[in-house]
Amino acid sequence: VLREQIKVIREELGETNVEDEADEFMEKLKNLKASDEVKEKLKKEISRFQTMGNQTPESSVLRTYIETMFEVPWEEMSEDSTDLDHAQQVLDRDHYGMEKVKERVLEYLAARAMSGKKDAAILCLVGPPGTGKTSIARSIAKATNKKYIRLSLGGVRDESEIRGHRKTYVGAMPGRIVEALKKVKVRNPLMLLDEIDKTGKDQRGDTASALLEVLDPEQNEHFTDHYLEVALNLSDVLFVATANDLSTIPRPLLDRMEIIEVSSYTENEKYHIANDYLVKKQMEANGLNDTQIHWKEDALRFLITDYTREAGVRNLERRIGQVSRKVTRDIYQKKHRKVTITKKVIKDYLGRPVYEWEKDTLRDHVGIVHGLAWTAVGGVTLKIEVNVMPGKGAVQVTGSLGNVMKESAQIGLSYVRSIAENYGIDSGYFEKHDIHLHIPEGAVPKDGPSAGITMALAILSAITGIPVRGDIAMTGEITLRGKVLPIGGLKEKLLAAKTVGVKEVLVPARNKRNIVELDEEITDGMKITYVEDMNEVIEHAMKK
Repeated sequence: VLREQIKVIREELGETNVEDEADEFMEKLKNLKASDEVKEKLKKEISRFQTMGNQTPESSVLRTYIETMFEVPWEEMSEDSTDLDHAQQVLDRDHYGMEKVKERVLEYLAARAMSGKKDAAILCLVGPPGTGKTSIARSIAKATNKKYIRLSLGGVRDESEIRGHRKTYVGAMPGRIVEALKKVKVRNPLMLLDEIDKTGKDQRGDTASALLEVLDPEQNEHFTDHYLEVALNLSDVLFVATANDLSTIPRPLLDRMEIIEVSSYTENEKYHIANDYLVKKQMEANGLNDTQIHWKEDALRFLITDYTREAGVRNLERRIGQVSRKVTRDIYQKKHRKVTITKKVIKDYLGRPVYEWEKDTLRDHVGIVHGLAWTAVGGVTLKIEVNVMPGKGAVQVTGSLGNVMKESAQIGLSYVRSIAENYGIDSGYFEKHDIHLHIPEGAVPKDGPSAGITMALAILSAITGIPVRGDIAMTGEITLRGKVLPIGGLKEKLLAAKTVGVKEVLVPARNKRNIVELDEEITDGMKITYVEDMNEVIEHAMKK
């Protein structure tokens, strides 16, 4: 009788009844698909909630916790597609090229279909910006019929973002992993960990270390979020990570992922991507159709070579968008009914080509050598300059160089001094002259062990007055005795050389196996010469 009276009073006051809520939770618990551990934990918390008064602050904390536990998909699974032909069609339709990535995804599907086991491989797509890493993940989700969810990790510094807060804290909430699973409502989605190389650490913990448990196939079956306090099985989640630069990812985390390189695009690949995808995308975005705009092939190639200089296609898409917007305006103002995009039209719309001037820089010079460098945004050509002037033997190195490059310059100078006599240079020459080495652009920081032979050759050329061939570029590290050491990032470097019109590239002999793996499209029309020591570099690059 008293309970009924309390119930009537609460209803008149507009208060919810804890008993009713607890009964509702208990009813939900019966239908919940979850492990015994989870059910036991929930039962305990619901019993505590039931005995607690409605006015206590802890009741709202407990209510939120119980509701969150019910929202987590403990056993809910979506039906995955294991149809390899369908997957291949989806991947080929969405992306041009990228054979390695597609191959790995199809292998993953085949292995899972044959063995019946969940392959917990964690794929990490590494490459310059704009090369389609994020859209590949979306295509994989489509090909495997998985639900897709993206977590952006760029700038995340708080460990609790991954592991969640303990529920005793005010405003406690689960980590991003659990929140993502709540959103997709299944426990086997494709989860994209975007920009995994840009996580940070501070006094609130190390995000990369918190990810170790998430991305370890041996451990993630029992991932524990601080808020949930019970193990959550992440082994069915297909994790795909993306990164621009592997050097910033801690080694233990890198060790847990399978690295797939998504490298820079060749000019031909860019043309096909632009023609098959970007032009159509920008036409739709700007309200155009095939009867209003038509791109000539040479105009699109002209836009790629003379207006953009990048590893990916993001800038190219912006340029196509610029042209499309101008066409839309012309058609809307009834200036034209249809516009055919030619080289002349591009010049009228976008002004003078941005990179036109670079094509005249491949002349022979004394003390100037073309080097090749790899950066996180693709390959670049470096013009290394050396000047010699009367002085007291000072050596100056400028151009925002890191410690490794400064040391390479010192090694190069020491090597040149050791062979100076062969070129009729007086032994007192270096005490009476200052040497200044500079690498433009001065504002851009540069570092890495691949400009040794370039710097040594530039110093030798400046001292002897013998010009260096302008149509040749080189990459490789040098030892004190003049041996040429192998380097990395060859595809990007060769593409950078090709873009500026270099005819011959000197590559360390020990990098021959890397060149063999490259497509003919990259090496076509360019002579690649293998060098083992500095004498061969001098012989090929200096004018006789």
